[in-house]
Amino acid sequence: MLIREATSNDIPSIFDIRFSVIENVLSDPKKVTVEICNDFLNRRGKGWVAEVDETVAGFSIASLEDGSIWALFVRPGFEGRGVGRELLKKAMDWLFAAGASEVHLTTEPGTRADGFYLKQGWSRGETTPEGEVRFSIRRT
Repeated sequence: MLIREATSNDIPSIFDIRFSVIENVLSDPKKVTVEICNDFLNRRGKGWVAEVDETVAGFSIASLEDGSIWALFVRPGFEGRGVGRELLKKAMDWLFAAGASEVHLTTEPGTRADGFYLKQGWSRGETTPEGEVRFSIRRT
């Protein structure tokens, strides 16, 4: 597996993965546009992709603005191979190195992602008004 910084050229693969997942499905796909994704990759944060056998198997995008993981998704069929764990680590390490003392994210309750973050040492917090669960982790 190769983890590398995502570029604007990766946006088609990022969208392909984002719209292929069966959990944490976007309620309104118009809320995530190419322009927004490009802005996160080039101005508001940084992103990474994981390549397995020359296929983009997952991606993560971190937001420097609020110290959050804006997105972390693994292509169906590549789950359980450590792709998500490595992408999460890359985004967390970058945010902590940039000065964040705590990193947070939100996800749908009762999903595999919910359990995944707990296994990675994250703390479950409150439920947002949108019905998502907030997770956080402090720098150790």
